Amino acid sequence: MIDRLRWRGHDVSRLEGFRDTVFAVALTLLVVALEVPHDYEKLMQLMMGFPAFACCFALLIWIWAQHNTFFRRYGLQDAYTMTLNAALLFVVLLYVYPLKFMFDSMFAHFLPTGMQSSPMQPYQLANASAVYAGGFIALFVVFALLYHHAYASREKLALSELEVFDARTAIGHQVISMSVGILSLLIAAFAPLQLAPLSPTVFFLLGPGHWIYGARSGRRRRELEERLAGEAVAVDDIAVP
Repeated sequence: MIDRLRWRGHDVSRLEGFRDTVFAVALTLLVVALEVPHDYEKLMQLMMGFPAFACCFALLIWIWAQHNTFFRRYGLQDAYTMTLNAALLFVVLLYVYPLKFMFDSMFAHFLPTGMQSSPMQPYQLANASAVYAGGFIALFVVFALLYHHAYASREKLALSELEVFDARTAIGHQVISMSVGILSLLIAAFAPLQLAPLSPTVFFLLGPGHWIYGARSGRRRRELEERLAGEAVAVDDIAVP
């Protein structure tokens, strides 16, 4: 049996502790309300804001999980990794409010969320979508650079052939996320204003894109596992007198 992952980071480092603090602050900034409602109407308005909060929460947990997996897997602590990590955390904090704004605006069309602002004009939606897409792209550019750094450090980390394959696959997943963000940004920046609602909508392509890529890379990984397992059996047979 070939292990899928080999963990090189075991104890929580100060870098990871700082990451957890930043994500905790980001989640705090997403809280629907800062005080307990004191009447029924305010309670209902508060509850109507929870779908947007749930989406923001899920997206931040996804980013946190990717960050955690990277450092558990490779345990890199060099200056370049720390610089990329700082850039990622900076983007997370910078884009907390644009993230919340976009999901609040989306759910305001379907739920009585109590938002007082009027619907965005097409040019406003285009600009807001461009801001959101820019932050999304930046996040996954950093993730791609982190995994590329791990791949470039494969000899120092003594990565197995499977682990090298996994690093390349992870880079591909980041490129898919970046590509969807770039498509959203291009629509927001250059498409006619009447097409502005398509800009945030294209993020629904993330699911199919990652599923198709994951299915293809998973098939290739199984083939690699079978080949390596066959080679290991052949070596064992030769070793047995």
